[in-house]
Amino acid sequence: MKLILVAAIVGLAVAIMLTPYLIKVFSRPGFGQEIRDDGPQSHLKKRGTPTMGGTAIIIAMWAGYAAAIITQLVTDGGGPTASGLLLLYLATGLGLVGFLDDFIKIRKQRNLGLNKKSKFIGQTFIAVTFGIGALFFRNEAGLTPGSTFLSYTRELAWLSFGAVGFVIVAALLIAAWSNAVNFTDGLDGLAAGSSSMAIGTYVVICFVQFRNSCVNAAGSVSAAGCYDVRDPLDLAVIAAAAAGGCLGFLWWNAHPARIFMGDTGSLALGGLVAGLSILTRTELLLIVIGALFVVEMLSVVIQIVGYKTRKIRVFKMAPFHHHFELAGWAETTVLVRFWLLAAMCGALGLGLFYAEWLSSTGGG
Repeated sequence: MKLILVAAIVGLAVAIMLTPYLIKVFSRPGFGQEIRDDGPQSHLKKRGTPTMGGTAIIIAMWAGYAAAIITQLVTDGGGPTASGLLLLYLATGLGLVGFLDDFIKIRKQRNLGLNKKSKFIGQTFIAVTFGIGALFFRNEAGLTPGSTFLSYTRELAWLSFGAVGFVIVAALLIAAWSNAVNFTDGLDGLAAGSSSMAIGTYVVICFVQFRNSCVNAAGSVSAAGCYDVRDPLDLAVIAAAAAGGCLGFLWWNAHPARIFMGDTGSLALGGLVAGLSILTRTELLLIVIGALFVVEMLSVVIQIVGYKTRKIRVFKMAPFHHHFELAGWAETTVLVRFWLLAAMCGALGLGLFYAEWLSSTGGG
């Protein structure tokens, strides 16, 4: 628990202190965010707001993790783990793709950055290399960071993808979640606040998995209800650092935002939650924990399908949060209510996780 607290506090502090510097740097002429002309007219006044603020979240995540590792080395020994480094690689790699996308947007003064092909190649390369790496690095108990079995709160023994299938599924999940968080990033503070709740939920899940690991320090098998997850404490530390970074960034990103996270932050956070679900064996549970992101992405899909097939617009505008703005809701009203939905989704996901643990131990 000490390491988790250290990571969260350092991540929070770094994001709060670093973001004003980024605001100053990215406020230079030619670095402002472009705004869609077909969106809510109230958003046009945001044109020119500095972007790429997700850089602060990524740096805060690394700083929080580094502080926790140093603390661990000084007190108990140990160091970085394969799971932790893979997760950092995934989030940072996708953040870099997003950074390039943001940079092209602001330098060319348009709302489109990397072309679809380049963005797809970048995301796919990061996701595939992460998936391959997740099947290596066995520890003393024979566990790899990833598993070829689909998972709910633990592995479903009747459904295995095999090594190649796992890499393909991992890449699809990472692409889906990174784009889902990207779609959600349309209101001041919406993506940062919602992501902090989903990631915070994973802090608890990872800590429970650490306390109920199937293999203890002596190498013997623990009681029923244990979890076959490699390095859950390290995953909890990274999640805590990232959650702290989101909250620290939110201090400056809340309405009216002084800086946007951009694709730099949204792709990194989407990759982070996808990576956490894969490495903790909870891919299906993330659908509940991140249900708000799922709805946002589905609203875009429904809008596109409806227009392509029937020439109708199901929503006034997609993603979903803009529909309510165009319906007359104030931006802050949409924001707070969506935050509440994100919190309820996280609580429901955590409740399902705990209920399954109780039933597996004979306590429920």
